[in-house]
Amino acid sequence: MGRMITLEADGPFDAYVVEPDGAQPPRGGLVVIHEVWGLVDHIKDVADRFAREGYVVVAPDLLSRVGVRPQLGAQLQEIMFSPDERVRSEGQPRLREATAPIQAPAYAAWAITALRGAVDWLEETPGVGNRVAVTGFCFGGTYSFALAAEEPRIRAAVPFYGSPPQATEIDKITAPVLAFYGDRDERLIASLPEVEQAMKGGGVHFTSHVYAGAGHAFFNDTNPHTYLQAAAADAWTRTIGFLDRAVGGPATAAPRRANEVGTETTPPTVVG
Repeated sequence: MGRMITLEADGPFDAYVVEPDGAQPPRGGLVVIHEVWGLVDHIKDVADRFAREGYVVVAPDLLSRVGVRPQLGAQLQEIMFSPDERVRSEGQPRLREATAPIQAPAYAAWAITALRGAVDWLEETPGVGNRVAVTGFCFGGTYSFALAAEEPRIRAAVPFYGSPPQATEIDKITAPVLAFYGDRDERLIASLPEVEQAMKGGGVHFTSHVYAGAGHAFFNDTNPHTYLQAAAADAWTRTIGFLDRAVGGPATAAPRRANEVGTETTPPTVVG
């Protein structure tokens, strides 16, 4: 459905782009940021889904630069979620070695520059203009928070199970944020009250939604060990509604800041 393009950020990097079908103008632009596995087929499929909802989507490849190309990322994911404990254990050093470069501050600075390049591309797309949002998963959820803090052009942010920026950076966020978590994702859930307080203190319009019985990566339908259909379906519906309200209309007013923080917990409905 989409195509690969090359963008520039201190050297070229690839991105998957997909535009909505039909004669209607786009509802807006969306940056989709992948998990730590890179720009695998699952993320391209997610981008395609958003395009079918009317959004022009850019999904940048942020990991090939450090050697984690999509094929390697898919292999690492398969290893780390193998039913064989020995395979998982032996794969840990390989995963740590592959992802070590992304811990460097220089890499983080480059990644934000690359994401800004994706925003530039979207803004230049006919019908998008300044109606640009960001979403991402795990690694991409963390960078969704970071891009919202560093880029005032972002009109809405939807991080899935990501870590927010430092408290000193949170007050730079001007976009409304809808964040998703599973209550079995112990590390992120333990820190959520502190995150909510920091968001409130920073004047960020922040809503977190926590799914009972869900863990990390509950949205990834290619991972049978983590995927939770009911939670994923509900999060999708909420995401589309949130994006439509924030960027899906013709309004171009600056995002509103407010000391509003909310948390909801929903037990997934059994499907099938």
